[in-house]
Amino acid sequence: MRRFPGSDARTVAVVAALAAFWLLAALVVGRREDLLGVAGALLCVVLATVAGVAVTAARQHDAEVRPDRGQTSTGPGIEASGIDADTLETLGDRDAVRAMRDRYRRDRPGR
Repeated sequence: MRRFPGSDARTVAVVAALAAFWLLAALVVGRREDLLGVAGALLCVVLATVAGVAVTAARQHDAEVRPDRGQTSTGPGIEASGIDADTLETLGDRDAVRAMRDRYRRDRPGR
């Protein structure tokens, strides 16, 4: 259940960051050194943490919605082999790599 309907992670991040900045500025200008100042500092840390978590949630949502631009696209008829660079370096032999790819394709008949 959401507390504020229609608010997404970006909105929460902006509101929390602005509140943390405002509270930090009030603490610096007011120079409070009592219990209220400590409570304000703790609230500032909590708001900054909420802003950071909300930014991370927004980035994760964006990564799920859009595919990564840095990924190499496979053309028609070319499929990812599922073999990482360390395995290729360990094998080093083309015949062994070819055998591993064939075994990988046999194990995944749906593709």
